[in-house]
Amino acid sequence: MVTVAQNLPTATVYGKVTDGQGHAVEMANVVVPELLVGYTTDSRGYYELKLLSDSTWTIHFSYIGYEQKQATVRLKRGEKRKLDIVLHSTATVLPDAVISGRGVEASSLTHLNAKQATLLPTMGGGVETLIKTLPGVVSNNELSSQYRVRGGNFDENLIYVNGIEIYRPFLVGSGQQEGLSFVNSQLVENIEFSAGGFAAEYGDKMSSVLDVTYKKPKETAGSLTLSLLGAEAHVEGATKNEKFSYLVGARYKNTALVLGMMNTKGDYKPNFADAQALFNFKLSERWDLSFLGYYSKNRYMLIPQNARFNSGTLDFPIQVNVYFDGQEVDDYTTGLGAMTLSYKPNKDMNLKWIASAYSAYETETFDIQEQYHFGIRNTSFGSEDLGEVIEDHEVGTMIKHARNGFYAQVYNLDHKGLYSFDQNLLKWGVRFQHQDIDDVVDEWQLMDSAGYALPHIPDVIGGYPEVLPEIGMDFSHKAHNVLSINNLDGFVQNSLTIPFQDKGELVITAGLRANYWGYNKKVYVSPRAGIAYKPEDEKRETVYRLSGGVYHQTPFYREIRKMDGSLYDKAEAQRSYQIVAGNDFKFRAWNRPFILTSEAYFKYFTHVIPYDIDNVRIRYYADQTARAYATGLDFKVNGEFVKGIDSWASLSFMQTKEDIYGDYYLVDAEGKKLPFYNHTDDQVADTVSLGWHYRPSNQLMNFSLFFQDYIPNAPTWRVNMTLTFGTGLPINNNNSDFYNPTGHYKAYRRVDIGFSKQLISEASSFSKNNPLRYVRNMFVSVDVFNLLNIPNTISYTWVKYIDNYYYGINNYLTPRYVNVKLVMEF
Repeated sequence: MVTVAQNLPTATVYGKVTDGQGHAVEMANVVVPELLVGYTTDSRGYYELKLLSDSTWTIHFSYIGYEQKQATVRLKRGEKRKLDIVLHSTATVLPDAVISGRGVEASSLTHLNAKQATLLPTMGGGVETLIKTLPGVVSNNELSSQYRVRGGNFDENLIYVNGIEIYRPFLVGSGQQEGLSFVNSQLVENIEFSAGGFAAEYGDKMSSVLDVTYKKPKETAGSLTLSLLGAEAHVEGATKNEKFSYLVGARYKNTALVLGMMNTKGDYKPNFADAQALFNFKLSERWDLSFLGYYSKNRYMLIPQNARFNSGTLDFPIQVNVYFDGQEVDDYTTGLGAMTLSYKPNKDMNLKWIASAYSAYETETFDIQEQYHFGIRNTSFGSEDLGEVIEDHEVGTMIKHARNGFYAQVYNLDHKGLYSFDQNLLKWGVRFQHQDIDDVVDEWQLMDSAGYALPHIPDVIGGYPEVLPEIGMDFSHKAHNVLSINNLDGFVQNSLTIPFQDKGELVITAGLRANYWGYNKKVYVSPRAGIAYKPEDEKRETVYRLSGGVYHQTPFYREIRKMDGSLYDKAEAQRSYQIVAGNDFKFRAWNRPFILTSEAYFKYFTHVIPYDIDNVRIRYYADQTARAYATGLDFKVNGEFVKGIDSWASLSFMQTKEDIYGDYYLVDAEGKKLPFYNHTDDQVADTVSLGWHYRPSNQLMNFSLFFQDYIPNAPTWRVNMTLTFGTGLPINNNNSDFYNPTGHYKAYRRVDIGFSKQLISEASSFSKNNPLRYVRNMFVSVDVFNLLNIPNTISYTWVKYIDNYYYGINNYLTPRYVNVKLVMEF
C-alpha cells in the first residue's frame, strides 16, 4: 500500500489487475504521475493506494506486453472504492511470454504474442522469427523458417494451428527453395512454445512443440504490407450479433533480389504465394462450428550461370571458377481443410471434434552440368598479383540429374476434451490418422576429375567390344514407394493446483500418451509429469519447475527411406527420456520489471535413426540405429532495457553426441586411421569402433539479442536490432565416413538492424474525404540485413581434384541487403 500524505484527509482506491483471460497480472505498475508515487501489484494481482480526498487523480496501469490504461477518480474523505482493471495484449511492444501474468504451469511452456512480427528485421518474417530468439532454439539459415531445438533436427518439432498438426515440406533442399511457412503472423492470436519436457497433451515429437491459435475477430479490421521482398494483406470482421466471424489472409514472397547477390550468379525466379481463411459460426450458446482452409503454391526456378570460390589450404590455395549449364525447377503445392465442432455443456467442460485433410504435391526437377576450373592462387604478400590465379591446373565436371516427386495425403479425426473441477483440470484426447504416400525417386550424380571417371574402352580390331564398361556414378537412386498407413494415438492428463495459505502455490501435472503406429503395428506408451512451486514471497517473485517423461517419435516417412530410395521394413519409433529443471525469477532494475529464466536439461535417446544435414535437407540412414544424449543450459533475461520498450538476450550451452551400433573406421598396420574412400584393400589391417561422436546438430554455444530503442523526444522513430552468434556445427565430407565429422563450420555471425518511422497513429485525424481516415496505424521501415556483410557458410559442395582428393567449396548465405517496407493497419 502507498500512502501519499499523513495528517491529511485521504481516501482509498483498491482492486485487482487481470489479463484478458482473467489471470492475475503480477508486478503491474500502478502509478499516479502527479504525485510521483506508484505501486506494483502482488502475486494475486491486487493493489491499494491512499490518495488525498476531494481531488481528481489519474491512475496509470501498465505492464510489459499489455496496453496501458488510465482511470480518473475523485474520492470523498474516508471513501474506499474498488477499481478492477483488465489489461489486454498490445501491438506496440513485442512481449515475451515469461512476462505474461499467466498462472503457474508445471511444464516449461512459453507464451508469445506475434503482433510485433512486422517490426522485426527479418527476411522470412512470421512467428518462426520470434521462436528463433528463444533460448535453446537455433537457426543458422536466415532464408529458412526451420529451426533446431536442444540438439534435435527440423523433423523433431511439432507445429499445431488451432489444434491441427502441420507438416514441413519433404523435398525442399535449401532455404532459398522453401518459400512461405504455414503460419501467417497477421492472423495469430496466441502462441505457446515448449523446448522440451512438455506435457502429454502435446504430441510425440522429441524436441519441441509450437501451438498457435488464430484470432476470433469481434470487429472489422485489416492490414496491408508492401516491401521489396513481397506483399501480404489480411481482413477480419464479425457480424453485429457476433454469430459469424471471418479471418482471411494472403501473402506473396519473391527473394530474387537477395538471391541474385549470392555467389552463384544466374537467373533466379522464386515465386511463393499462399492464402488461408478461418470462418467461425456460433450455432447456439453451447455449439460452435469453424472451418480453416489453406492453399499454397511455391515455385522455385534457377538457371545458374557462373560462380567463383576459394578453397584448399594455406600451402595449397585453390581458386575454383564454376560454369553451369542446365536449370532447376521445383514445385511445392500444399492444401489443408479442417472443420472443428465445439460443444460447451457448462462452464467447466469443453468438448471438440476435428476433421482435417492435408495434401502435399512436390516435384523436384533438375539437369545441371557444373564445370570446375581449378587454379593455384598467389599468396605472396607484397606481390602485385596477390590473390590472382598464377597456375591453371585442370577442369573437372559434375553432372546432377533428378526427377523426384512426392505426393502425400493425411486425414485426421480428433476428439479433445477439457473438464475443470475443484482444483483439477482434466484433459483428454484421441486421434485416428490415415496416411497415403506416393514417392518417386529418380536421381543420380557423376563427378569427374579431368576425365578420369570415364571408362576405358578396350581396343577391338574392326569394331566395338560386345559389352561396354559402365560409367562409375557417385550415386544412382531409383525407386517408387506407395504406402497406406493407419495410426491411432490418445492421451489423458490432469493438473492439480494446491494452494498453501501464506506459503505459496503448488501445481502437479501428470499424464499418459499411447501411440499405435500402423507401419510396424506396435504400441508405444509415454508417461509424463511436471511439478511447479511458487512461494508466497513479496520480496522475491519466483517459480520453480521440474518436468519430464518419455517421448516416442514414430517416423512420418522420411525416416524410413534409405539412401537408395528403398524403405526399411524394421523401423522403430525413436525414444527420448527427458528431464527439465527451470526457474523464473522476477526482479526490478532501474525501477523497471525484468525476468531471468534459467533451465537445465538432459535427454537420453534410444532407437535413434542417424542422419546428416545438407542445408535444410535431412538424409537419414534408415537401416542404422544409435543411442544418443543431449544436455545443456539455457538462460534468458527480458525486460525494459530502454524504458517502455521490451528487449531480451538469450544464451545457451549444449552438447549432443551419439553412438551408432556397428559403425567403425579403418586402420593400417601401424594403427593409423585410413580415409574412408581413398585407400586400397591391402592397406587395411583392422577396424575400430567409432564410439561416441558429435551429432550433426551439436552447437556448443548460441547467443542472441533483440534490442529496441527510440530516438529521444521523437518516439515515432524506432530502432530494432537482432544479433546472433553461434559456434560452428560439425562438418562431414565425402573424404570420410558420414558418421565421423572432420571439422566444424565457422561460427554463424549476423547482425540485422531496422529503422522505422510511424506516419499515422490512432491519434491522427483526417478530413472526411481523405481515404487515410480509415488507417489507424501506418509506418515505414528500412531494414539492413547482415549489416557487417559476414559470409556465413550453410554447406559445402565437395569436388574432386586431380589427386583424387575432395575439396570443399563454400555455399554462402545472403550478403548485406537493404529492404524497404510499408505497413498499414485499418
